Amino acid sequence: MNRILLRRAQVVDGTGAPAYVADVLVEGDRIARIGSDLPLDAQEVLDAQGLTLSPGFIDVHTHDDAQVLRDPVMLAKLSQGVTSVITGNCGLSLVPLVTGKPPSPLDLLHTTEFRFSQLSQYAHALGAAPAAVNVGALIGHTTLRVCTMADLSRPADAREIEAMAELLDRALGQGALGLSSGLFYQQAFAADAAEMQALVQVVARHAGVYVTHIRTEMDGILEAMQEAADTALAGPVTWILSHHKCAGPRNWGRTIETLALLERLSQRQGVGMDAYPYSAGSTLLREDLVDGVIEILITRSDPHPEMAGRYLADIAAQWGVDQLSACRRLMPGGACYFQMREDDVRRVLAHPLSMIGSDGLPHDERPHPRLWGAFARVLAHYCRQEQLMTLPQAIHKMTGLSATQFGLSERGVVREGAFADLVLFDAHRIADKATYDNPRQMCAGIERVMVNGQWAFAQGQALPMRAGRFLSRPARSPSS
Repeated sequence: MNRILLRRAQVVDGTGAPAYVADVLVEGDRIARIGSDLPLDAQEVLDAQGLTLSPGFIDVHTHDDAQVLRDPVMLAKLSQGVTSVITGNCGLSLVPLVTGKPPSPLDLLHTTEFRFSQLSQYAHALGAAPAAVNVGALIGHTTLRVCTMADLSRPADAREIEAMAELLDRALGQGALGLSSGLFYQQAFAADAAEMQALVQVVARHAGVYVTHIRTEMDGILEAMQEAADTALAGPVTWILSHHKCAGPRNWGRTIETLALLERLSQRQGVGMDAYPYSAGSTLLREDLVDGVIEILITRSDPHPEMAGRYLADIAAQWGVDQLSACRRLMPGGACYFQMREDDVRRVLAHPLSMIGSDGLPHDERPHPRLWGAFARVLAHYCRQEQLMTLPQAIHKMTGLSATQFGLSERGVVREGAFADLVLFDAHRIADKATYDNPRQMCAGIERVMVNGQWAFAQGQALPMRAGRFLSRPARSPSS
C-alpha cells in the first residue's frame, strides 16, 4: 500500500475550525493518521512547512458533464485545487438523453456526448476514461422534459410527469445526487408546480437534493425564490439556490432582501446556495438580456466565431446596427453579462450558507475566467486581500459545507479515515490569473493536488495518474 507523509503542514481541515500545524499520513486512498512527528517510514516524505493543506475543493456548480469524458485531465479544475465536481446543474444533464443533436440550452454541454440512457452507463464511461477528478451527478429537469415531451411550451401532463418520474427514480437509484432545474430557460419555463413537486417527491424518497436556477434573477427574484423553496418543501428535500445574484441595474442592492428571505426559509427547511466570485455571469446569448446598459462580452458565436472575445456594443457599431440586432445575428452563442454589482457579490460570498461553484462553461471559445480562476480568486482576492472571510471560513465554503449539503460521505474534510482528496498551496502566493481577455490561465500558488491518495497535479502540471471516481449517494429503495 502506498504511504505518503506530509510533514509540518498548516492544516485547514474544512470544518471552519482554526488552522493547526501537523503531519498527515496518507495510506492508500485514505488519511491514516494526523499528528506531530509521525514516523518517517512512508515511501514518500514531503516537507510541507509554510504551506497550507486543506481538503480538495469541491466545485458544486459545473457544466463539466461532457468535459470529464472529452478531456479527463481536467487541468482547469486541478490547477486551482478542485478534486470533485458536481455536474448536471441548471436543469441540464447528459443523462438520460440519447440524441445526436440536443436542443438549446442542452448544447451548453456539447453536442456529441448525449449517448447515455442510464446513469450507470455514464459512471462506467467515467471509470473507463478515467477522469482526474471525482464526479457527482445531478439529473436535469430540462433533460427529462426533452426525453418525454414533444411540446416543451406547456406544463407536462400526468402521463409525461409519470415518465419523467420513472427516469429520475432510476437515475437516483443508480447514485444521482438529486434533481436540478433551470426554469430560467425557455424549454423549462412552462413547468408548473404540479410537475416540479411530483419530481421533487421522487428525490425525497432517495434523500437527494433539489438544486435550481430559479425562474428569474431580476425583478421577480423574491417570487422565484419562494416558488423554488415551496417546490423543495413538497418533498421535503434540501433546496440549493444556484449562483445566487441580483441581476440588472434595477435589482442592484437587493441581496439584502434575498438573503433575508433565504434566512427565513432556512427556519422551515434545509437551504443552501452557491456563488462565484465575479460580477459578470455567463450563459447563452439571449435577446432578453440585452438592455443597452450592461456590457456584454461574446464568448461564443456559431455563425460568427471570429467575434468571440469582443463586446456586443463594439460589434453592433462595426455592423451599423443596434445591440439587439447584433445579438440576433450572433446567435446561437454565449456571452458574459456584467449584470451584478460588487457589494451584492460580496454580501452573497460572505453569507454562511454560500458555497463556491465556478459555473464555468468549458466548451465556450473564450470562456468566463471563472472556469480557471474561481477558487483561487476567493482565496486571493476576497480572503487574503479584502479580508471578507477568514481562511478557515473560505475553505469551509469550498469543502466541508459542500460535502455536507450534497451528501458526499468522508469528503471535504482533513480527518483520519476520510478520503485523501487534498490540496497543498501557498496561502500567501495563491492568485487567480485568468482574465476576461485571457481566460485560460492557470492560477498561481497551488503546489500539489491529491485525488483519492494519488498525486494528480504538481509543479504546474497534471500528472499521469488519474484517480477520480464517480461519487454517489448510497442507493435507497423507494420504500425506505
